[in-house]
Amino acid sequence: MANSVNISIEAPIENQIQEITYDGQEIYQAPLSMSENLARLAQKIDFSKSDDEFCNIKKEGESSSDVKSEEDKEPGYQSSLWPWDSVRNKLRNALTEVSVLADVLSIAKEKRYMVLDPIQPDPIESRPMVQVYGRKKALSAAGAVLLNGVERLRASETMRMTRNMPDFHIDLLRLRQNWRLKKVSNTIVGDLSYRTAGSKFSQTGVFEVTKAPEEQIAAAMSMNAAGPTPSALRVTVPPELQGVAFISVVCQKEQEEVVTATLSSSALNCPGTLPGEGAELHWQQKLEAAQNVLFCKELFARMAAEAVQLDASIPHMVVGNQIMATVLPGIQLLIGLCHNNGQNNNNPEAVKPEERGNKNEHDHVLEHSLHQLLRAVHHANTHHPFPHPATGPLGPSKRRSLAGPMAADRYELLDMSKEQSLLEQIIQQAQHFFMRRRSEYVLDTIAKEVKDPLIVSHWNALNSPTQSCVKINIMAYGYDAVCRTSLVVHVGEKTLKCICRDGKVRHLSYELQELRDLIYCQIYQHQMTAVQAVGRCMGWQLLASSSHLGSGPVEPLGNASSCLLASPNGDRMIAIRCEPSVGIQVFIAQSPRKDFFVSELVQDKKWENLGGAFKEVKLEKMEGKNFLNKMELLMACLSSPS
Repeated sequence: MANSVNISIEAPIENQIQEITYDGQEIYQAPLSMSENLARLAQKIDFSKSDDEFCNIKKEGESSSDVKSEEDKEPGYQSSLWPWDSVRNKLRNALTEVSVLADVLSIAKEKRYMVLDPIQPDPIESRPMVQVYGRKKALSAAGAVLLNGVERLRASETMRMTRNMPDFHIDLLRLRQNWRLKKVSNTIVGDLSYRTAGSKFSQTGVFEVTKAPEEQIAAAMSMNAAGPTPSALRVTVPPELQGVAFISVVCQKEQEEVVTATLSSSALNCPGTLPGEGAELHWQQKLEAAQNVLFCKELFARMAAEAVQLDASIPHMVVGNQIMATVLPGIQLLIGLCHNNGQNNNNPEAVKPEERGNKNEHDHVLEHSLHQLLRAVHHANTHHPFPHPATGPLGPSKRRSLAGPMAADRYELLDMSKEQSLLEQIIQQAQHFFMRRRSEYVLDTIAKEVKDPLIVSHWNALNSPTQSCVKINIMAYGYDAVCRTSLVVHVGEKTLKCICRDGKVRHLSYELQELRDLIYCQIYQHQMTAVQAVGRCMGWQLLASSSHLGSGPVEPLGNASSCLLASPNGDRMIAIRCEPSVGIQVFIAQSPRKDFFVSELVQDKKWENLGGAFKEVKLEKMEGKNFLNKMELLMACLSSPS
């Protein structure tokens, strides 16, 4: 072109991406140094090419017209004179190099043609006295430094022994045994965060360790001579980690606090937690309190972010340092962060733990759950499952690794990718707490109301945070070996699963009335089954039995049931009718009928053996401890010939 422009081509400023971590962070490759760049360019040179090939390069001074004319003269394809010409030339060059190498080796080995001797360097003029004076001066300087340090250590040790003051290095050794420390320039800093345990919280937990002034230590020892020896360390934590903090979990029902759990360390319960004027905490308690503040802030920040992201039927609310979530209709879960650093007294959220403890009872189960939920997240961040096989990728779980060989479908893969957040798990535990408490209330209330039969509840001691089990035994006093009705209730998060004696499974909601109705139906079924068992023991025969009577008024709760028993002689009958809304009614009849008279229509006396009219028995006026005892006495009386 007529107007040519020089264009400079430079390497891109951005480096190549070496690795992309699981959280999306890009790790770039470090730029090459000048020596590494030279080595990389040198690797591109092909040293196997002959000298003739390099000599055939065109000179830069040739004009473009000469080049074109030469190209026109050259044929499109030029073949060598002999096919093996290039091979012969290569072998000839190799033979020449080997011959030269053999000659060099023979000359160096036989020493008849040339002798290789080292060249002696020029002698250096030595001055021994200058070296002696230099070494003496260096040793005297080093000795002065050592003597100065020894004198300082001796003076410090003497003062410590005379005053009985604590040793700084001993306390620093104890601090290093429990906390991570490192030396940066002339200062000692430490880290109290949970990053090494798997935490990804952005806030740092750096603290500084210094030596306490000796005057302050002496003043503290003089003021508290009988108490423990003060520490020679002074720990400085960031202002945002000072003071005390705890997570308050409150479940409210119609503005009434039902349960409260407080997440705090042991330092919250000791006096002097908030140091006032002249009060100073021990470095161990101070660091534990600061670490607890950091833990509470991380837990609340994570739950607040989850509350905003979760798509619930009733949206969760985050207002200031409080999270509001709906557990069940009419019941709210309030999670609050309370932090008191002893400086801002106007903060309404800074509630002292002593005041909170007097108002509500502390629940250690919810406190332990809050600890375990976040620590499980930390453990999962650092402990990845090993790949199977060993050459597989690191990261997928064993279940996802088996998804391919097991031919998992799309729904199973989606189920594997679902993970519950901390807020969802806490809400589920709160829901289970209410379901368990409601179930206990219903069972205790029915056990108080119903004296006959006895209702015994056995709660399983080993339960999960979201599921528990209770076994209910219904039996009569003194007749537990004759008949016993058992049912198992699995208490979940929002539902109840009841497994009855006959194997039927019934699923109930969170309403109390459904469980109450089921227990009452099981009680009356137990009474009918127990009467039949007692009748068999007494020798009575079961003539008829029905658990769903079609006669009589419609029962608002369950169904009416009845049974008909006959005495061993067949002259007495007992009819029992059980209605959940009314209770148990007992009727008796006897044969031959005393009110049978021969008439024109019925003249044969055999019809008098038919049972007469049933008469109701007043159970409340009979002797007996319970219903089965009264029925046993009634059967014994009707079975006697008199």
